[in-house]
Amino acid sequence: MLLTNRRLRAALLAAASATLVAATLPAPEPLGIGDPLFPRLGNPGYDVLTYDLDFTYGGDNRKPLDAITKIDALATQRLQRINLDFTHGKVRSVEVNGAAARFATAGEDLVITPAAAVEDGSRMRITVSHTSDPTGNRGGWVRTSDGLAMTNQADAAHRVFPGNDHPADKAYFTIRITAPQRLTAVANGVQEGKARRGATTTWTYRTHHPMATELAQVSIGDSAVVRRQGPGGLPVRDVVPAADRQKLEPWLKKTPGQIGWMERQVGPYPFETYGVLIAGADTGFELETQTLSLFERALFTEPGYPEWYVDSVMVHELAHQWFGDSVSPRRWADLWLNEGHATWYEMRYAQEHAGKSMETRMREAYQQSDGWRAAGGPPASPKPPVEGQPISLFRPVMYDGSALVLYALRHEIGEEAFARLERDWVRIHRDGTATTTDFIELASSVAGRDLSSFFTAWLYRQKTPPMPGHPDWRSEAPANNQNAPRNRYAAPHRTPHGTGHTAPEQSVKPE
Repeated sequence: MLLTNRRLRAALLAAASATLVAATLPAPEPLGIGDPLFPRLGNPGYDVLTYDLDFTYGGDNRKPLDAITKIDALATQRLQRINLDFTHGKVRSVEVNGAAARFATAGEDLVITPAAAVEDGSRMRITVSHTSDPTGNRGGWVRTSDGLAMTNQADAAHRVFPGNDHPADKAYFTIRITAPQRLTAVANGVQEGKARRGATTTWTYRTHHPMATELAQVSIGDSAVVRRQGPGGLPVRDVVPAADRQKLEPWLKKTPGQIGWMERQVGPYPFETYGVLIAGADTGFELETQTLSLFERALFTEPGYPEWYVDSVMVHELAHQWFGDSVSPRRWADLWLNEGHATWYEMRYAQEHAGKSMETRMREAYQQSDGWRAAGGPPASPKPPVEGQPISLFRPVMYDGSALVLYALRHEIGEEAFARLERDWVRIHRDGTATTTDFIELASSVAGRDLSSFFTAWLYRQKTPPMPGHPDWRSEAPANNQNAPRNRYAAPHRTPHGTGHTAPEQSVKPE
């Protein structure tokens, strides 16, 4: 009886302390890590080490999923409150280090007041019981013809699960999905478990490398999982609508060869597995979710897309596994490094395999470059996205406009130095984050001379500099429609076609 009373007194004292602390703290408010383009994304004071996501799907993609999110993190300062990015779901309960915690919402933040402050340098586990709502059209879950998939870029992961929703804070993921037995569930990384219980199956996946929240992927549907080997025995796993398994095989079997081609350009594939996820959804874009790139079914099944064009889209998303996924941007203004490189290798593949001139495409891009910069800002200093339209950040200047910088750089330092730079970049920063400054410093080191002036002109000025090796190239004055918001995936000099893909004159502008 004495032991019980001591426990009761301790519990009452903790509850009273938490109430007192909450009363003395200011009102909850949304925080951010200071990214100029997304000022409310991310949260200060901690570094996420692992996410453990548990989703239960009832079979109706119009109804919220039940979910539990567990976050292991390291405090980088003393925390009386902990902010997580989370919206579009109902929070049922929160625990910090096993003790119930108070919580409130502020903007798109879940603001947690733990029973006791978390000390600087200490580990903490946050457990949030919540729902995950697949309705709406601002990203996160996307409803497919037979279930669900995820489209979290740029700022929509926190519409699916609580977390530190900024690519600067990468972490390891374990993902569990419980779904009706007739469906197949897949996620990033490698499958580590599959357990049936009654009419449901629970699937477990784990990443072997850290991942940004924007790159998380979960697909639930009537899917076939097709396995084969890539270079060096790499496991390749494709996930496609079961009814289209045979129809899509001519495309699926291309992936190992494409991986081999990319490895010859920049070095070993950086993750534990790769594959394509083909979803029955009209997203208007493709997405480089880590180890499992998302593609619309229509890209492969609608007539009118030449083979070389579809191939180049596949290579674009594959290239992102190195540029954007393994080496992630530390700020969203570093996005040009992701999209410029993916566009670069998309173009090179199309030139080598289909004779589509890279120089012609770059000349056309140069002609429009001043207009793109006027509309969206220079590559490394983009204008903020349109209010309420975060994906409007993905403008033409981020694609061909940024590949143009790499084209100029190769002319400036020579092909041999450029090839060494590309390999060193993905090797040095593998599994990490990097900035534009990091790229400039590495390029200067590889070239053996200071390239600051070159990059300042190409990355930060409103006017496009003269193209090395092509003094006759000219950029046109901005057209009146250059300031209009554009589909981030539509080539700016081509007419949008079909479900958001572009007319295949040269290449698509995928995510």
